[in-house]
Amino acid sequence: MSKYEEALHKFNLNVQDEEISRKTAAILAKADENQTPEVLRFLYSCIDLTSLGSEDSKESIWKFVEAVNDFDGSRPDMENVAAICVYPNFVETVRETLQADVKIASVAGGFPSSQTFIEVKVAEVSLAVADGADEIDIVLNGGEFLDNNLQEVSEEISELKEACREAHLKVILETGLLKTAVNIKKAAVLAMYSGADFIKTSTGKVYPGATPEAVYVMCEAIREYYQLHNRKIGIKVSGGVRTAEEAVIYYTLVKTVLGDEWLTPEYFRIGASSLAGNLLKAL
Repeated sequence: MSKYEEALHKFNLNVQDEEISRKTAAILAKADENQTPEVLRFLYSCIDLTSLGSEDSKESIWKFVEAVNDFDGSRPDMENVAAICVYPNFVETVRETLQADVKIASVAGGFPSSQTFIEVKVAEVSLAVADGADEIDIVLNGGEFLDNNLQEVSEEISELKEACREAHLKVILETGLLKTAVNIKKAAVLAMYSGADFIKTSTGKVYPGATPEAVYVMCEAIREYYQLHNRKIGIKVSGGVRTAEEAVIYYTLVKTVLGDEWLTPEYFRIGASSLAGNLLKAL
């Protein structure tokens, strides 16, 4: 048995999709209780405000960051967003423009497909960190994972974690590609054992984005990992989260499965472009 298979055997992998759906539905039946101004203000502070479009330019990113600067201090009752997330070639623009106390995040490592040379992935991560990225979002190699090449998947994540140096590493599982609860949980476990500081649902680019069921499974994996190793791993929900109601759904899942200790931007993020404005409208 390889060390990767040994790691997986420490977790409950007897997870059935129908049972996960039932448990998730039971939790979300009470989600309306969390639809409060206090929760909405908190959710705003957990946003990784994202601009990942083909039309992005230095000027558009500069304006994007200036809006975050302008928000800073404009609402004494609210914290600013947690991070600004951009393509790696715009990290320097963000760093030069950003005045607010907000993290700089960058997708890297062959985003969004993870289909390129490992040397290219390492270089991209390293360059983004050198330009000032505090956090790096990479995509787990889904093709190799589905072919059960667990060692290759894990060693690639470990190599990219090393390239991050002091920056935090978020590993995107692309749950819409993995589909089943078993696959999602296995991928989550491998990512955590390979050095992920966060596990993340999806890129929002190719496959279906976040679902409550996928987030429930990821939270269960994080909880079991914490019980085994006393190390907290964060969770980032991304891919189609636009409304206040949707954000509250994921807040409720994290609160129920992981507890209030995870309800901080240090361990809970939502990757979104339009959610910030919709939360402000809801408030």
